[in-house]
Amino acid sequence: MHTPRTIHLIAPSGYCHNQPAAALGIQRLQQAGHQVTNQAVTGRRFQRFAGSDAERLQDINALARLSPLPDIILTVRGGYGVTRLLDQIDYAGLQQQLQGKPVALCGHSDLTALQLALLAHSGLITFSGPMLCGNFGAPELCEFSWNHFWQALTSPDFTLTWASSTPTLPTLTGTLWGGNLAMIMSLVGTPWMPNINDGILVIEDVNEHPFRTERMLLQLHQCGILARQRAIIVGSFTGFKPTEYDNGFGFVSVWQRMRELTGLPVIDGLDFGHDQATVTLPLGAQGALSVARGQASLRISGHPVLPQSATPEVDG
Repeated sequence: MHTPRTIHLIAPSGYCHNQPAAALGIQRLQQAGHQVTNQAVTGRRFQRFAGSDAERLQDINALARLSPLPDIILTVRGGYGVTRLLDQIDYAGLQQQLQGKPVALCGHSDLTALQLALLAHSGLITFSGPMLCGNFGAPELCEFSWNHFWQALTSPDFTLTWASSTPTLPTLTGTLWGGNLAMIMSLVGTPWMPNINDGILVIEDVNEHPFRTERMLLQLHQCGILARQRAIIVGSFTGFKPTEYDNGFGFVSVWQRMRELTGLPVIDGLDFGHDQATVTLPLGAQGALSVARGQASLRISGHPVLPQSATPEVDG
């Protein structure tokens, strides 16, 4: 029998337009034995947002006073909205409350802005992974994502392996960070961008054409951020349609261009991002990355973990 978890929902971004998905996600988590709190935020709405700025800010800042602490703080969905709140977040209070505690703040997409701001100002390691609606509330739950979610949250040391076309790469170590590329770019030049040296930068995005992706990476290169990294790991980049005008220009071209410009290894093929199949990555943890014989390996450690338990079963 696995240990039941308390999962506290927050909605700091867009309105959950798919209410049945939110209900299904909650139902699945409850059926797996977990308590889901703060459910009312799933239906909250102001314009395109999951409530007013004040309401969504309260979701975040209230975590600094929440007692008892939940095991997992789970984002309802992404969209847009976190960036509006960054200058009003109680970073010191969140650091005092959450630092060194077995609490996992998890989400991706728009949440990347908050995750990197917390890393920059509070030193907090959070998890880039599934969200309530798009993942746990999907028509069919992805077993891959479910298993990787619990592995990351309960394993103090775990290793991801995946097929990659990248040439052999001896083991290199660094701080694992990143997330959604467009959100990373929105922080460039702001106080919310973490200053990561010797980093392993992992990126993903959706609905971004390869030329827009290359433009964002060029900006990271030209402002000196990539020069401080040790490697780039590429997750899922989907949701665009190539045209005849592209004439063969695609993501393979982008990754090769970045290799040539930066001298960094760019390791492709990781299931990470907006697709249903996604690993969960602790942003700010320590990573050890290598590639051999067409297989990449990333060993991750140094992140907060929940007390050990058996992997929960789920009734899909």
